[in-house]
Amino acid sequence: MLNLIDVTVMQSVLLPILVCVVLPIAIVWFITRTRQHETDKKTEIMLKAIESGVQIDPQVFKARQPRNRGIKEELMDKFTGACVTSFMGIAFLVISFLGLNNPELAKGGLWFFRTAPMAGAILLAIGCGLFLSYLVSKRTLAKEIEAEEKNLEK
Repeated sequence: MLNLIDVTVMQSVLLPILVCVVLPIAIVWFITRTRQHETDKKTEIMLKAIESGVQIDPQVFKARQPRNRGIKEELMDKFTGACVTSFMGIAFLVISFLGLNNPELAKGGLWFFRTAPMAGAILLAIGCGLFLSYLVSKRTLAKEIEAEEKNLEK
């Protein structure tokens, strides 16, 4: 039978270590393994083609090139990130204030209502920083955006 102290140690120490250390390592390992598997398969196909003397189009084996994104698209992504993080921060702050005003609501998730104001403030600050970065980038890159739009029209 688990002791209450063991459960809190597991929740407060092991879970953050699992999420912050083991999970990112597992994701990177899985992505690397998948890319290596793709490379091995392409190599195997190329070797079989060379052995049998079949001509293969080299374009098949070229790495996928990322789509050339424009400055305007990158700015819109920055604006979207600013909006999402700001709205999440506002939502966390609103939820935490509702929990503070209603003790019955906070009974079941007391830890959430203690951490929600901090998370909300951090997310709101990040969102404001991204929005400021968007505005500065938009003003600074106005000429480049205009030139890019003219090139697209031609």
